[in-house]
Amino acid sequence: MPQAPTNASTSAATNTSSSNERTAVLWCNLGSPDAPTAAAVRPYLADFLGDPRVVEIPKVLWALILHGIILRVRPAKSAAKYASIWMPEGSPLKVWTQKQATLLADWLGERGHRVTVRDAMRYANPSIASRLDALQAEGTTRVLVLQAYPQYSATTTASVIDAVNDWSRKQRRIPEFRFVNQYHDDPAYIDALAQGIERHWKTEGRGEVLLMSFHGIPARNIALGDPYQAQCLETARLLAARLGLSDAQHRVTFQSRFGRAKWLEPYSEPTLRELGASGIKRVDVVCPGFPADCLETLEEIAMEGREAFLHAGGQAFSYIPCLNDSPAWITALAGIAERNLAGWPTK
Repeated sequence: MPQAPTNASTSAATNTSSSNERTAVLWCNLGSPDAPTAAAVRPYLADFLGDPRVVEIPKVLWALILHGIILRVRPAKSAAKYASIWMPEGSPLKVWTQKQATLLADWLGERGHRVTVRDAMRYANPSIASRLDALQAEGTTRVLVLQAYPQYSATTTASVIDAVNDWSRKQRRIPEFRFVNQYHDDPAYIDALAQGIERHWKTEGRGEVLLMSFHGIPARNIALGDPYQAQCLETARLLAARLGLSDAQHRVTFQSRFGRAKWLEPYSEPTLRELGASGIKRVDVVCPGFPADCLETLEEIAMEGREAFLHAGGQAFSYIPCLNDSPAWITALAGIAERNLAGWPTK
C-alpha cells in the first residue's frame, strides 16, 4: 500500500511546484491603428465599432450602418486626425502604453517580484490573444489583467474581460486569472493626477477654471447599471479636493460623443465654448480617465477643444498632459498591481 509522503518530500514537491510557476501582468489598453492611413484605420474601426459592448444596438441593423456608411467615410477622416498627432515611434497610445509596461516591470522587479509584464491592445496589435498565446508558451500559470481604464465601464473594462474569455474558450489548460476592474478612487492614482497638474501650473501658470474631461458613453448605459458616470464624478471630486479647488474653479465634462444618441453630459466642446463666451480668459484642461495620451486627448481636446475655446472668446487654453510615464503614476500603477498579486508566488 502506498506510503503517505513525509514532510520533507512534501516540502520538496511544494518548492518544485512553486519554482515552475510563472506569473504575468497583462497591461491592456484600447488600441489604435498600425499607421495613420485609411487602409490601417478601416480594420481597426471595424473591430472596435463591431464590438457589441461598444455599440449596443441590434447586430444586423448596426452591421448595415457600420459597413454601408461609417467604414466608407470615417477611415479617411480619422486617418488625417491620427496623422496630426503621430509620433516618430508610432501611435502615442501604443508608445506610452508600451513604456508604462516596461517601467512597471522595472518597478516590480526592484521590489523583488519575479513577474513578466506585457502590454496588449483590445482592438489592435499586439492583441490580447497573441499576448496570452506567448505567455502560455513561456509557461505562464497566472495572469493579472490590469487595464488602462481607471473607471469601470462595460464598453471598455468588460470588453477586455470578454477578449480574455474568448481566448480561454479555445484552450485546453487555462491559466489562473485575476482582473483589476477599477481604481478610480485609488489614493496614489489621484495623487499622481494632482502632481501632474501642479507641475504644469508651476511651469505654465494656472487658469481660472480646470476642466476635467472624461470619455463619454451613452446615457442609456447608466440606466442599465453601468457605474462609469458615478466613478468619473468620484475621481473628479477626489482630485478637486486634493487640489483644494472650489466648485467654481473646476468643471466635469464628457467628450468623444459618437452618433445621435444622448451621451453623458455636459459635453466637453460645448462647455469650452460656453466658458470662452462667458468671459473666462484662461482655462486648463486635463483628462483624468486617460492614463496615456492618445487621439482623444491630443487631437480632440488639445487641438479641437483649444480652437473652440479661443474662437468663443477665450484668450489662453492650456492642455495638461496625461499621466504617461510620470514616476508618480508608475508608482501608483505598481502599487495597484502589487496589491492584486498578493498571495501569488512572485518572489
